[in-house]
Amino acid sequence: MFSVANEKVKPIVSVIMDAEILKPTINKWKEPFIFLEKQNQLFAYIAVNSQLLERLEKENFAKDALLKYAKPIESICHLGQNISLPVLFQIIGEPFAIIRDEEGNPSGYIRREDVLAELFKQENKSVDLLKILLTSIPMGIFVLDKEKRIINCNEAGLKMIRSTAEKVLNFPAGNIFSGQRIDKVFATGKTLLNNLEITNEMGVLVDYSPILNYNSEVDGIIIVAQDLPMVEEMAMEIENIKDLNKDLNAILSSIYDEILVVNAKGELIRYSDNIIQDFWKMDLKELIGKNILKLEDQGLFTPSVTRLVLEKRKKVSVVQETRSGRKILAVGNPVFNEKNELDRIIIASRDITETTRLKSELQEMRKISEQYKKELDDFKSKDRFLKKLIYCSPKMEKIMNQVKKIADFSSTVLLHGESGVGKEVIAQAIHQLGKRSHRPFLKLNCGAIPENLLESELFGYAKGAFTGADKNGKIGYFKQADGGILFLDEIGELPSHLQVKLLRVLQEQEVIPVGSTTTFRINVQIIAATNKRLEKMVEEGKFREDLYYRLHVIPIHIPPLRERTEDISLLAFHFLQQLNEKYERNYHLTPDAVNVLEFYSWPGNVRELQNIIERLVVTADHSAIDAEFVSQFLSLGYEHKKMKPVITRVIPLQDAIDHVEEQLILMAMNQYKTTTKAAKALGISQSSVSRKYQKIVTEKNMKLENRSTT
Repeated sequence: MFSVANEKVKPIVSVIMDAEILKPTINKWKEPFIFLEKQNQLFAYIAVNSQLLERLEKENFAKDALLKYAKPIESICHLGQNISLPVLFQIIGEPFAIIRDEEGNPSGYIRREDVLAELFKQENKSVDLLKILLTSIPMGIFVLDKEKRIINCNEAGLKMIRSTAEKVLNFPAGNIFSGQRIDKVFATGKTLLNNLEITNEMGVLVDYSPILNYNSEVDGIIIVAQDLPMVEEMAMEIENIKDLNKDLNAILSSIYDEILVVNAKGELIRYSDNIIQDFWKMDLKELIGKNILKLEDQGLFTPSVTRLVLEKRKKVSVVQETRSGRKILAVGNPVFNEKNELDRIIIASRDITETTRLKSELQEMRKISEQYKKELDDFKSKDRFLKKLIYCSPKMEKIMNQVKKIADFSSTVLLHGESGVGKEVIAQAIHQLGKRSHRPFLKLNCGAIPENLLESELFGYAKGAFTGADKNGKIGYFKQADGGILFLDEIGELPSHLQVKLLRVLQEQEVIPVGSTTTFRINVQIIAATNKRLEKMVEEGKFREDLYYRLHVIPIHIPPLRERTEDISLLAFHFLQQLNEKYERNYHLTPDAVNVLEFYSWPGNVRELQNIIERLVVTADHSAIDAEFVSQFLSLGYEHKKMKPVITRVIPLQDAIDHVEEQLILMAMNQYKTTTKAAKALGISQSSVSRKYQKIVTEKNMKLENRSTT
């Protein structure tokens, strides 16, 4: 800071523009500047020279003429008695500065040349403008003269080139920087930017700028250097900003909603790529920098979420309605700066007209999906049950096709066949594959319940119906199975008086509990089963004819296992697999064992086969169950009188005879061990058994040898 000598301050004599006559005042003025005053305030000045005075005199010093050549005084610096260094730079840019007194009123002015002369007269290092200027710049500054020598520099530059002023000043700049580029600047007068200068001592980014005189000739060069670490840091920061900008644009592009960024004045400054069609009625580019609050006044939409956020200074959600009747959900979020001032408003908008339609469609799809799920569950349930049905014979295939056809009807079904053939399994198949699969399936064995209890089990009873009855009464099987299926096994054992009541149920679809006079409507499908010939029982008077025909609506005969030998091996492997999984074993049947099982007549049918397989598993000593072991559990000697070989397909007669003969001889030898006992069991001579057995063994050995050689 330095002071100005009072003798250098010149008084201000102004022309009062409010006065009527101006000429005499101006004629007396001998200073280079004319000041214009209005209402006691300086507002302009005129730089006076002889040519200007001649022009003003020609125009009779009119006010309009003065104003035409006047310059505003706002840019002129106002000083006190003491001048700070930053103010000097303002003074340098104008021809003079106005001096104010202690009360702040203009007391005079000082010309720029006088200020600078005063500055250089004072012996004060703090006013070395050039040095202060160079020191204040964080970049390296080197000044070159016409001889391309460094005549001045700052400390920042010396640090960058790792040198001292003694080694740099007045030395050729080409010793440090590129002489080729320096020559080019002197030759062309053009600036060279962003040039890397890397040596063992330094690594800097250099700009070469010419110093031009009034004739546009190069008088020197200013070299501006930046340290590479600083440049790299700035470059990294710029790259980070670019990456952030890319991320921001990518995020805005990927968001389904329309995103607007508005400043605190309500002016649009950014928007996302996803915009709501037919909403703005114009290109959003045209709205950048414009106030979108005015769009509400124009009736484009209402209400304005921007206005509401500005008023409430908190998050606002509104439903906007457009002229076309579309509804837009707009959510405005305010963003505050460090001073808790509103800085930005982020608006996310979505067309909920479409959302409402999608919601309706979604609800409809859910209904359809639930329906499909229910149907799929039904299919899965049916599929799981069908996998439990083990068969491959044409006879059982025919029966299952019939079951699938009748499953969706409520007709009464009569299943007949030998004991153990699987009548209950067929009844369950009708239930699982039909429309009643989600309703009860109840089973009642008419031959297993005493006659005096059977009626109450079927029809139920009212409270106090008989001595010992439950005081609350009991619901019978018919009532419990309402909507579902009631499976009556061994229907031939049903007593005569109950046959009458069952007939009424089938005809009227209603039941009367024991001890009651009230009837109950029911909706029950009846599936009856028997192993007796009901038509013969009808002839003998043991079964009611009318009930027989009521039950005989859909008759299904289930053949015995001996008539469908194709299913024997399949069932045997199925039961064996179940037992292996249950007991964690690994038993398997040999081919000859399977032959023995298929040859047996199975009077107990599937139930007997299941029991035999379990017996084999429990008693077997080896994992491989062969024919000899199986034969021990089959009553072959007893069955041979009743048993007849079953042929399932047409083959040459001699092939069938040879096949049966071979099986019989092998089975007999496996069971009786000697040809004598085997011959007795087969009813032929011992020599025939011996000869045929030797032939069979020889042929098997030859087959094994042929396999081993190939």
